[in-house]
Amino acid sequence: MKVTVIGAGNVGATAAECVARKDMAKEVVMVDIQEGMPQGKALDMMESAPIHGFDTTITGTNEYDATEGSEVCIITAGLPRKPGMSRDDLLAKNAEIVSSVTNQFKKGSPNAKLIIVSNPLDVMTYVAYTASEFESNHVMGMAGVLDTARYRAFLSMELGVSVRDIQALLMGGHGDTMVPLPRYTTIGGIPVTEMLDDETIESIVERTKGGGGEIVNMMGTSAWYAPGAAAAEMAEAIIKDNKRVLPAAAYCDGEYGLNDMFIGVPVKLGKDGVEEIIEVDLSDDEQDLMQTSADHVQDNLDNLERLKSEGAIG
Repeated sequence: MKVTVIGAGNVGATAAECVARKDMAKEVVMVDIQEGMPQGKALDMMESAPIHGFDTTITGTNEYDATEGSEVCIITAGLPRKPGMSRDDLLAKNAEIVSSVTNQFKKGSPNAKLIIVSNPLDVMTYVAYTASEFESNHVMGMAGVLDTARYRAFLSMELGVSVRDIQALLMGGHGDTMVPLPRYTTIGGIPVTEMLDDETIESIVERTKGGGGEIVNMMGTSAWYAPGAAAAEMAEAIIKDNKRVLPAAAYCDGEYGLNDMFIGVPVKLGKDGVEEIIEVDLSDDEQDLMQTSADHVQDNLDNLERLKSEGAIG
């Protein structure tokens, strides 16, 4: 069993380490264009294996030959937004990167499941889907697990309870338009609405929406521990065929009234990737929020097509 991680930066390296420490695969291959960097990080991780007690082999490379026969591929490659860079610039550049790495990877692993972490996530998942020409259930975006983890962490901090006893659900696109659903949030089976007042819940929801930006403001760069761990959790569900019910950016073809887009919804993850999209009942207000989020994703998809037509994307 082999897992490939494309992009050996902070997020990719964390994802690779989390996969290795779970001992879910025989080999993890990290690919990056920077010579020496994936090789060095892989060696460093291998030297930690006797301490952590895992037997997974970690390989670093600048070539795609070593990825052949991968069961799962986590794509983290892409650029962060830099000063002076417009959103169109970021969209165009990362679309080129994600399309390129997907095309190089797919040749040796045509049956792999793709987990996309690159931003803007919902659109980059669509880019990987079109570039790979894989079945739609074999391609998914990571953000829902990350956003839900942040939501659960903030609830745990507020209530002083174990995160293991908190179950929650968020839907929609990754970012300010995500749709947390407090009425589907429970603490040891108890609805969160019985443990926190509406104002506190709303403040936690808003903090969750801006969770990534909060860390950027503190460090001057984006998070990597939680995103890497989230991608590894999805990989584990697929490799072990656990049938985990997790939120992920999945391809909607009529579900929730949405078509031809990847957006955050609850799914069942197993050996065949997204084996089912679970449709929960939404109130009118929740459906409106979901539609607003979908409209934002569609705007980004439209921008992508415009940039292609203008020749900004090769």
